[in-house]
Amino acid sequence: MLLHGWPGFWFDWRRVLPLLDGEMDLVAPDFRGFGDSDAPDLEPSEGYTPQVLAEDVLALLEHLGLDSVVIAAHDIGATVAQVLAFTTPERVRALALFDPPYPGIGDRRFDPSAQREFWYQHFHTLPWSDRLIGHDRETVAIYLRHFYDHWSGRPDGLDPREFDAIVDVYSRPGAVRGSIQYYRARASVRAREASIDPRDQQITQPTVVLWGALDPVIPASWSDRLADYFPNSTVRLLDGVGHFVPFEAPEDAADAIREAVARSR
Repeated sequence: MLLHGWPGFWFDWRRVLPLLDGEMDLVAPDFRGFGDSDAPDLEPSEGYTPQVLAEDVLALLEHLGLDSVVIAAHDIGATVAQVLAFTTPERVRALALFDPPYPGIGDRRFDPSAQREFWYQHFHTLPWSDRLIGHDRETVAIYLRHFYDHWSGRPDGLDPREFDAIVDVYSRPGAVRGSIQYYRARASVRAREASIDPRDQQITQPTVVLWGALDPVIPASWSDRLADYFPNSTVRLLDGVGHFVPFEAPEDAADAIREAVARSR
């Protein structure tokens, strides 16, 4: 099960899926509010929290008749994956996480240097932000281009046709609003998460972590406490890679998924 991040949808995995096709069964869904999934008109705190998104994944597992899976996840997908691994450990055999937000980051996310990068999360909570971003296709392209250029370790790594495909999806009516409901739901719990004791939230499944050494938004230095929360984990930094490991380093991502599958047996 491959869980995407923001600003993305299942398409985050476009370069990884062909590398694993034929080796294992693969499912790459869109979270609610993203891509081709529905965007229920609910209060963010009721319909778009990581816990609700995790429940959607569990419902999908039930629908597909899958008792347990290995989860590969990036960015916000990694947050949802951790909810699943902690609350329903019997359903998650192993994890492959890429640049994951995790409780060990703690209050470092509130440092001024970090807030220079996290401005977009505050912006997303403004009630009119989705209308400004999604005013037309040009405004969507301008906004998304910033993140794909700034967060990538290789600004030329995104093919123009791929970017156009992403902009096409985010330019659909209501698409921007659906995708940022997650941030609106998360705004109220950030401070509480900063104080989570690792003894209260350890994930013991085998976990393989890749981290882009050039990631400006979730810096690789924040990986220093992974072992406190993932006692059965390994981590590797990827030189020359930024935030978007699945498309910047698809071969490495595929190898990490293979390793997680092997360790799950």
